Amino acid sequence: MAPTVDTPDSPNTGAENVRWNLDDLYADTAILKADLVAADGQAASFAERYRGKLGALDPASLARTMAELAEIQDTLGRAYTFAYLNWSTATEDAARGALLQHVKEAYTQTAQRLIFFDVEWAAVDAEKANYLLQDEALVSYRHYLELQQLQKDYLLSEPEEKVLAEKSITGRSAWTRFFDETIGRARFEFRGQSLPEQAVLAKLHDADRAVRKDAALSLTEGFERLEYPLTYAFNTVLADKASSDRLRGYTSWIQSRNLANEIQDASVQALIDAVTGRYGLAHRYYRLKARLLGLSPDQVGQDEAPMMDYDRYAPLPLVADTEASSYSWDAARTLVTEAYGDFDRELGDIVARFFDERWIDAPPVAGKRGGAFSHGAVPSAHPYILMNYTGRVRDVQTLAHELGHGVHQYLSREQGVFHADTPLTTAETASVFGEMLVFQRLIGAETAPRRRLSMLVQKIDDSMATVFRQVTMNRFEEAIHLHRRGEGELTADQFAEHWMTTQTAMYGDSVLLGDHYRRWWSYIPHFVHTPGYVYAYAFGELLVLALYARYVEEGKAFPPKYRDLLVAGGSDWPHVLVGRLDIDLDDPGFWQQGLDAIEALVTEAEAEAAKLDV
Repeated sequence: MAPTVDTPDSPNTGAENVRWNLDDLYADTAILKADLVAADGQAASFAERYRGKLGALDPASLARTMAELAEIQDTLGRAYTFAYLNWSTATEDAARGALLQHVKEAYTQTAQRLIFFDVEWAAVDAEKANYLLQDEALVSYRHYLELQQLQKDYLLSEPEEKVLAEKSITGRSAWTRFFDETIGRARFEFRGQSLPEQAVLAKLHDADRAVRKDAALSLTEGFERLEYPLTYAFNTVLADKASSDRLRGYTSWIQSRNLANEIQDASVQALIDAVTGRYGLAHRYYRLKARLLGLSPDQVGQDEAPMMDYDRYAPLPLVADTEASSYSWDAARTLVTEAYGDFDRELGDIVARFFDERWIDAPPVAGKRGGAFSHGAVPSAHPYILMNYTGRVRDVQTLAHELGHGVHQYLSREQGVFHADTPLTTAETASVFGEMLVFQRLIGAETAPRRRLSMLVQKIDDSMATVFRQVTMNRFEEAIHLHRRGEGELTADQFAEHWMTTQTAMYGDSVLLGDHYRRWWSYIPHFVHTPGYVYAYAFGELLVLALYARYVEEGKAFPPKYRDLLVAGGSDWPHVLVGRLDIDLDDPGFWQQGLDAIEALVTEAEAEAAKLDV
């Protein structure tokens, strides 16, 4: 999933008819419903045969049990993937929403039958579990079972777990859907037009400052109209998480996320401290960009920096509009496929399949979920990518990003249901690496100094959004979770105060955050969908900068090792997997290396600007 930044709109890119083909999952929803019934029957039989017996199984028997469980999980995952993707392109369609809800409810019912497995396995004595896990029969399931053992202190009894699973459908899951559909149905008034959120967000990239300002005010007006439902949804999600954490015995709001990400709390804090400690780099960059935009105080005779929040993604006025880069869908396809293929032929072939076999849904249409994502589906199928492609360079980078996820998900399928997915700490690795491949290809082919500077600035814009802005969002999340737990429900104004405090820390006096910006916390889906998620973007970006440095250093010896990393999926601890590429995540100075690489880009941009005397 790409971080929540905003993408420009441009009609007639050639992506209008690029719609995915979900028949590889299901060509008939009647078959989907029959599969759900069959999976429920399998789960009932599974529970009848194994409940109360896990601790007595030998390694070979436990391996057979895991294989049977994997088959059930694959069936459920296939059904959910279809229903979710089918709904994602038409969130206003009541029938699709109803199918998604039906699948969620059936999934939960079947999952309840299987809850005993996690509870019983976690209860197995650590010494006995360790003995079992050393057997070769369980090599395909070892890390998953190892992780489940770590959950023993946070699992409740089987009846309690069943109640929580059942109520989640009408609890947090329902509020997540409510949030998505509220944002999806919202329309924002912009210069006499009633537009969906994505179309207005896109205008924050417009070269005309008046357009950007009007877009920002339009968004704010829309968010203010939705203030009550969005504030209520946020408060409910915060309370739900607090309740779950309390019941399970987690000691902090982020502990469960870090455990799921297979990373120590201290390592996450080291990342946060490293990034917040370099906020001065963000200030330095935005002062440069203000000058390049003609907005710095000395250029307009003001004492206060007039660069506004709606100027952050503005294109540089260094290239004539007629020369501004725009990419048709076919041009983007060629560029991205060649970038991956030149790095590694096998990766390039996989990327080509996404286009050739209709695994991508590309055009921005009314009612479609905003942003972009790659859904890994299940090992028996293949990933799917959702885009809102509008033809600008940023969209090409987003395509490269999601294809990185897709390639990773495609390769890791061989690990099976339990190890195909990676924790969020490494989930962004392939996506950000793919972006870097395409960026280096673009800038390497560019000879015009002004366009080269423009591309550098856009890359730094993305790094600022991916590393610094995501960490400010993590700081905002911590503030609102702690507030909800310590002081109770937040008002919209209290959310806004936390938002402005944490955002201002990043921008300092280099960007003026207008009063209208106070409501912009309310549209970020990550806060509702996956609390604690956002620091993974910073983790991934800084990790990729280290990996790319290895590639530059090693040349053709690097791609096979990188491919092996992707194939491994989530089959071992992140620090072990990346350690095979000589990356030490436990090194206190590791994060500084990545931040130094971003600073080098800023320095390069400053030098390019000096050459052009701008």
